Amino acid sequence: MSVILATAGQDDKIRFWEAPSGVCSRILRYADSQVNCLEITPDKQYLAAGGNPHIRLFEINNASNQSILTLEGHTGNVTSLGFQRNGRYLYSSSEDGTVKLWDLRSPTYSRSFDSKGAVNSVALHPNQAQIISGDQNGSIKLWDLGSSKCINDIIPDSHSSSTSSLGRVAIQSVDVSNDTLIAANNHAEVFVWNPNDASKTENGGEPIRPKAKFRAHSFGAYLLHAKISPDGRSLVTTSSDKTARLFDTTNWQLTQTLSQHSKWVWDAVFSADSSYLVTASSDKTARLWNLRSGAPVRQYTDHEFAVTCVALNDSST
Repeated sequence: MSVILATAGQDDKIRFWEAPSGVCSRILRYADSQVNCLEITPDKQYLAAGGNPHIRLFEINNASNQSILTLEGHTGNVTSLGFQRNGRYLYSSSEDGTVKLWDLRSPTYSRSFDSKGAVNSVALHPNQAQIISGDQNGSIKLWDLGSSKCINDIIPDSHSSSTSSLGRVAIQSVDVSNDTLIAANNHAEVFVWNPNDASKTENGGEPIRPKAKFRAHSFGAYLLHAKISPDGRSLVTTSSDKTARLFDTTNWQLTQTLSQHSKWVWDAVFSADSSYLVTASSDKTARLWNLRSGAPVRQYTDHEFAVTCVALNDSST
């Protein structure tokens, strides 16, 4: 299959789609819980699904609907996951307060990092040597895989009027590219750093200040997901305001607002060439958007409840 598109959510089913036609081609049962996150290996051979509290791995080209591996070790909702470049290792975050690294030759984790607070999002640095996490306590932590230590703990200065008991706003989503590290809190503030600067230990107690900061959605809206495009030129954010928004990463100006969904937009993923976007929503649908025109070109509609996560791999390699 040249294009792998999968969606999941609160109806305990993972659906694969023929992206151009909108036809559901296969359904996998995830009986344990709702599905919180999905990720496809770079070689398109496997799909990982995170629920509560397991991670299950499915073989995409196998007719069997049974998972081939169950990863056990988290004790709460798995909130985010991804694969190392060669697909041999998987990393994950959870509401149990940990970030874990898994060698897929074993059902148990090889390393666990204690964030001391529920972790909402995790991303792997392009150098493949650091993991970035964002947590409910308002911290962005950088974990060094070589030393197994937290090498930095960044707490951005939020201007939100409603904060946690620690005076911080929960970090909802993190992502990183070669030259940009972003963290977005659930009150829709986005913070931007240079990844190399963020990797440095704070000097003399002075915080590492972001090079940019902006509000992605209006006051009162919750930001749910933020993702940098593969070409590094755009950032997408999704929100409870029923929209996905696109920002130019050179100046962080709003370029597009995608507003066809009728309920919360939970997740979004870019195509490999950054020309298309797929969004997932509580309105029980996923939508494919042409970002050149800003128009929806396909709708995926067979889910019975909210669609909260989407995975796409249409790369040619």
